[in-house]
Amino acid sequence: MSRPLTIAIPKGRITRVLAPLFRRAGIDPSPIEADDRRLVRESADGSLRFLLLKPDDVPTYVEYGTAELGVSGRDVLRERGYELYQPLDLGIGRCRLVVAGPSGAEMTSVPRIATKYPRIASEYFASRGIQAEIIYVQGSVELAPLVGLSDFIVDLVESGATLRDNHLVELETILPVSSVLVANRSLYKLRHRDIHPLVERLRAAVV
Repeated sequence: MSRPLTIAIPKGRITRVLAPLFRRAGIDPSPIEADDRRLVRESADGSLRFLLLKPDDVPTYVEYGTAELGVSGRDVLRERGYELYQPLDLGIGRCRLVVAGPSGAEMTSVPRIATKYPRIASEYFASRGIQAEIIYVQGSVELAPLVGLSDFIVDLVESGATLRDNHLVELETILPVSSVLVANRSLYKLRHRDIHPLVERLRAAVV
């Protein structure tokens, strides 16, 4: 028996959405659904090993070959600058990365932008010829323009309810986001006979 395939899984909300997809693909999701603190889990038959990681760390584990496969958001991949092989869009975790701000706010010559995506924000505003001041914040990004920390924000939006609750509006969409299956390029070739059938099962299960 060959050694198990290792899949890096983001902890949190995406895991709950990923489990039904695995089930449709004939992959037992119980290891990632288990309510315990183990960060390394194996399937009952020993063919798969799951690493439960912070979402931002998934591409790193795949890039360095600790995991053959991983599940990552397009926002994370672009922000971290990884160019991993992406054999499949999983069709889950759909949202969008947007510029948002108070209604009627005008772009100044050097706007202050609060975001947890400094790389994406810098590249986006530079591409539009705007020299923005990027302020890195990790959470509660919507608070920044309300208290004068920033003029605008760059953040993920799904329904837009949080923006509306904080009297902010979407101004521009930077990037449509979804979760994709990523693979280490070298290991994908090396273990193609093991990985390809799994990818195709997932492809058939994507709604």
